[in-house]
Amino acid sequence: FAAEVTRVAREVGTEGKLGGQAEVADVSGTWRRLTESVNRLAGNLTTQVRAIAGVATAVAEGDLTRRIDVAASGEVAELKDDINAMIGHLRASTEANREQDWLKSNLARISAALQECHDLGELAQLITTELTPLVSAQYGGFYLRSTDTDGGVVLERTSSYGRAPQDGPPPRFRLGESLVGQAAADGRTIRVTDAPPGHVRIGTGLGQSVPGSVVVLPVSFEDEVQAVLELASVHEFTPVHLDLLERLSGSIGVDINTIRVNSRTAALLGDSQRLAAELRTRSEQLQHQQDELRRSNAELEDKAEQLAGRNRDIELKNQEIEQARQQLEQRAQELASASAYKSEFLANMSHELRTPLNSVLILAKLLSDNAAGNLTEEQVDLAGTIHQAGGDLLQMINDVLDLSKVEAGRMFLLPEDVAPSEIAAGVRAMYEPVAADRGLGFEVRVEPGAPEVLRTDRNRLDQILRNLVSNAVRFTEQGSVLLRIRPAEPGETPAGAEQAEPAVAFEVSDSGIGIAPDQLDAVFEAFRQADGTAVRNYGGTGLGLSISKELTTLLHGELAVRSEPGQGSTFTLYLPGQPPEQEEGVEVSGPEIAAQPSAEARFSGQLVLLIDDDARGRHALAAALQQRGLRIAEADGASAGIRVLREGSEVDAVLMDVMMPGMDGNSAIELIREVPRFRNLPVIAVTAQALPDDRERSLAAGATEAISKPVDVAELAGVLAAVLPR
Repeated sequence: FAAEVTRVAREVGTEGKLGGQAEVADVSGTWRRLTESVNRLAGNLTTQVRAIAGVATAVAEGDLTRRIDVAASGEVAELKDDINAMIGHLRASTEANREQDWLKSNLARISAALQECHDLGELAQLITTELTPLVSAQYGGFYLRSTDTDGGVVLERTSSYGRAPQDGPPPRFRLGESLVGQAAADGRTIRVTDAPPGHVRIGTGLGQSVPGSVVVLPVSFEDEVQAVLELASVHEFTPVHLDLLERLSGSIGVDINTIRVNSRTAALLGDSQRLAAELRTRSEQLQHQQDELRRSNAELEDKAEQLAGRNRDIELKNQEIEQARQQLEQRAQELASASAYKSEFLANMSHELRTPLNSVLILAKLLSDNAAGNLTEEQVDLAGTIHQAGGDLLQMINDVLDLSKVEAGRMFLLPEDVAPSEIAAGVRAMYEPVAADRGLGFEVRVEPGAPEVLRTDRNRLDQILRNLVSNAVRFTEQGSVLLRIRPAEPGETPAGAEQAEPAVAFEVSDSGIGIAPDQLDAVFEAFRQADGTAVRNYGGTGLGLSISKELTTLLHGELAVRSEPGQGSTFTLYLPGQPPEQEEGVEVSGPEIAAQPSAEARFSGQLVLLIDDDARGRHALAAALQQRGLRIAEADGASAGIRVLREGSEVDAVLMDVMMPGMDGNSAIELIREVPRFRNLPVIAVTAQALPDDRERSLAAGATEAISKPVDVAELAGVLAAVLPR
């Protein structure tokens, strides 16, 4: 309805297009009455135009008693006023003609002739033909106002009387050019007597003569010049002639304007008639639609009631959805809290497990090394067994922490250029002796076409391959294990590993026990293996493949498996040659310490202060470092260690345990660094926590380096060799 009313209002009220009608289907009541009001408005305008046309026709037929009385506004009102004014001028001319016989008869005759003209060219020819001889002139020209291509006003000769053949094409004058243009510019009559030589000449068959008088008469309508009449005579124009010309100029202007207006009116009338016909047709259609609307109104009311009911149902559903959303938000908050508790629990458990394990591993290593040579071979083997069991326990702790870091999104990558040949050499060196001890064949091949370098995280790739190869060796009792590094075949690469660079496949095959088809997905779940008996027969936590799956996702790759029970298994790791653009994560930050080779790390009596609340850990670590030529001072807590430093002991380096009661190790490092003479003292943080932020916090506190428990004595010796004074 709004669109239709806007269109009709624009066409009728703004654009002046008559006859427009609003067509709105299926309306009733107020909307129907509004539609009818709009249509009556358009009908009124059509009535106005018809009244104007009737009066204009009557005037053209000579009836000057008519007047347009219909109410109007806008352009229609202007048209009505113009026509009424025209009728008034004509009536005044007629009355003036009656007052003077000669003027009356000629004005009436010429006016009547002008009224019969419906074309400006016809009118111009009539004026020059009738007026020139009537006022005893021998030359006449009529110039109509028009607009040139530049938008300027020009006066162009439209008709002439007595024009000489040598006059050439009809001239055109702008305002102010020649007497014609000047008369139009001033709006006043210009008279010239005794025309100079070279002016227009009046020619006959007998010869030519110079005009004695020239009159240039502007023809105006409502103070706007519409045309210019130029007359020349061999005699001077009499006053009655001039009076006739002055009186006729107004009528001519009106006629010119009338013709122009009538031309526009005729066009509008044609449009209005066409629109009226369309209106009648549309009115009939509207009547039919209104009848249908009345019939469907009852159905609409029923549907409205149904819709209201549905809206009530929707509101109830929205309330239920909002309640569910709030419950989900609450659940998400609970999960976030549980994740934080889990991380804190794992950090604390890591400390509680690694602290005693640190002592076990160090002491077992010292016993198995038998540096004093006072143990039997059996005792050395038993110590080695203890050290190996402790190492297995440490690997289990690391697996649990790795899985936790991946699930929490706290494991970051350090992409670097990695050579597959180096990867192959490392795997061969690590597992060839293990496979030989089990009587298995072991082979590593880098196939032709494999890239020389790919960009990935070297440590995570090594971790995945260690898990896959160790599983293959563990679950194979006889036969062989093969690692192939090759380019992925077209169409072989899973969607997750498809990148711009060709994918690389790391394929680990064995001839072991295999996996049942219904267990293929279960092997990637945490703490799961193909079946329960495998756990007992072959050992392991069931975390290796789960961690490998998560790490593969971090590396933008895919891990696939195919297997048959009793025939062996093949695990294939697909990695992109070039990973997607991403911000490279940094696991830790701080100074990098170039560790000296551990096998050559021997010292010459430098003093190292051990600060640890665990006496077992201090004792084990002190014994290991003393064997390498270091002197050891001990403190059972952070406060005691700071006192030892402040008492003036010439300590060369500090080993600071991080988790201690009272003041923790990081806080103690910050206090040590506040003392000017200790700002360059090497302080190595030792933490039993293994989450990504632990090392960063220690380095941020001012530690020179940070290592994790259980301490690898050889690694620690290498770090000390790099930081201690020679």
